[in-house]
Amino acid sequence: MKNKVAEDTYLIGIGVSPGIGIGEVSLVDQRPLIDKSLIDVSEIESELLRFRGALDLAKQQLQKINHTVSKQPHLRDHVYILDTHLLILEDEMLVSGTEKGIQERMNAEGALSRVLDELRSLFDTIDDEYLRERRSDVDAVGERLLRILTGVGERTIGNIGRKSLVVAHELSPAETMQMDKSRVLGFITDRGGRTSHTAILARSLNIPAVVGLENITTMVFDRVPVIIDGSTGVVILNPSEHTFKEYLERKQTFEFLERDLRSYHDLQPITTDLERISLRGNLEISSDVEQVKNHGAEGIGLYRTEFLYLGRSEPPDEELQYRSYCEIVQQVDGHSVTIRTLDIGGDKFVPELNLADEANPAMGLRAIRFSLQEDRLFRIQLRAILRASNCGKVQIMFPMISGVAEIRACKRILNEIKGDLDREGIPYDHNLRIGIMIETPAAVMIAPLLAQEVDFFSIGTNDLIQYFLAVDRGNEHVAYLYDPLHPAILRALKAICDAANDAGINVCMCGEMAGEPLYTQVLAGLGLHALSMNPACVPRVKRVLRQISKADGELLVDKLLELSTSKEVSIVIEQEMRNRLPDIFAQPLI
Repeated sequence: MKNKVAEDTYLIGIGVSPGIGIGEVSLVDQRPLIDKSLIDVSEIESELLRFRGALDLAKQQLQKINHTVSKQPHLRDHVYILDTHLLILEDEMLVSGTEKGIQERMNAEGALSRVLDELRSLFDTIDDEYLRERRSDVDAVGERLLRILTGVGERTIGNIGRKSLVVAHELSPAETMQMDKSRVLGFITDRGGRTSHTAILARSLNIPAVVGLENITTMVFDRVPVIIDGSTGVVILNPSEHTFKEYLERKQTFEFLERDLRSYHDLQPITTDLERISLRGNLEISSDVEQVKNHGAEGIGLYRTEFLYLGRSEPPDEELQYRSYCEIVQQVDGHSVTIRTLDIGGDKFVPELNLADEANPAMGLRAIRFSLQEDRLFRIQLRAILRASNCGKVQIMFPMISGVAEIRACKRILNEIKGDLDREGIPYDHNLRIGIMIETPAAVMIAPLLAQEVDFFSIGTNDLIQYFLAVDRGNEHVAYLYDPLHPAILRALKAICDAANDAGINVCMCGEMAGEPLYTQVLAGLGLHALSMNPACVPRVKRVLRQISKADGELLVDKLLELSTSKEVSIVIEQEMRNRLPDIFAQPLI
């Protein structure tokens, strides 16, 4: 008999899809048990056939889901995720590596598990959170294959027989796509991150979700009453009557505000004292442009180009990049697209370079350092971006700049390519704006010097906070120190914005901090001209922006800069926003 869950048991996970779910648990955690064993030499051929049969069946399953999903308008834009999983099933490292293990007399499950561990370790070295979360796609494909090999079979979350909150160790994107919204009130998982494809799908489907709880599957059982808050990451097991009533009111308020958000789509992002702050979308792949437009974003403030390179045996050529950039630029209805040059270490996608493993890849040969060293690849990308600037409004942005010499080197190469295009008679925007990411302490300290070299700054708060506070936010032992409200971070942001405004150039923010409505008044007060974020965040930030003034934001910033601790800063911001906008920023229960 299961132990009773204590009343009002509070847990904190990662809120990845806003909304409040109230209901009973449906536990769907049936993971395959892996028997790793040696096989006889005479069994190698039959084991290879068993593995290849699993590959074929997995492809058939995904193709069937793909066929169903492509007929549903609200999911059609996400079919690319299933295409990605189909490509993983053909990945040389996955297939050849597993077959090699079988040739070494490992059974198929053991050989596949070894390769999956190797692939995961590769992703774990990637500093960019969004790219690192692509490991979850490898996990999803790996588990699908292991289910087939062990005979567990495919999970059918789409067939849940009652309205409930789904609890699982992890959910794949394919499983999330098959959820019946009329029955799934929300979901909770042990594993997962904010930028996983499953989280992105949950936001698209408007299903409340909290992930990363580590052991929720061992704490609950079927029909335990649960409340989840996908905005804050709060999960409450066996809520009391008082808690239930509190969250029922919150749910009703949230749903009213969500309906109200639709009216903000065509409104200008302007403060009450008529200061305009452009709200833009972050973008990874071209199929997400519709999400940017549907949420009322004004173009793209950060286009990550890394996905054109990942998963290839060789880098994409100029023509492929040019077509990809043009496709995006032509879809944004006359708004600008800020294309960030490659921001990843070369060993992740260019095997022939054979770069040595780095003890600390986050501070190693990556981003602009890699691009300047691999001059040929850099020139191909810059040439493609310049050509795409003839398709519409394009800005170019260089990542991880730490000195004036780096930006001058980038500009020198860019000018050489412009000269080549001129001689060849190839059109491009001769007034293309050049910007840099401010994400290192060095860049903050010399921001006035850098501002003389470029047309705009874009603050990458994800890395800036990590480097400034010497905190690896992926390390669970120190992640609590990763704090956007640290007094050092506020002073750094003030210094960056002051340098940009003194030089007469625009300053944007494109890290997660930009999409948090609680910080909107502070960011306006700092003097930011644009905020770029996950497109789903745009309506919420716009709603706050239209109800605050820049002048009040400046006063708030002055007050915050006098405080000594993150806790003091947090208390003042929360009180200020609750007092000004009580309908949006409710008093938290915990």
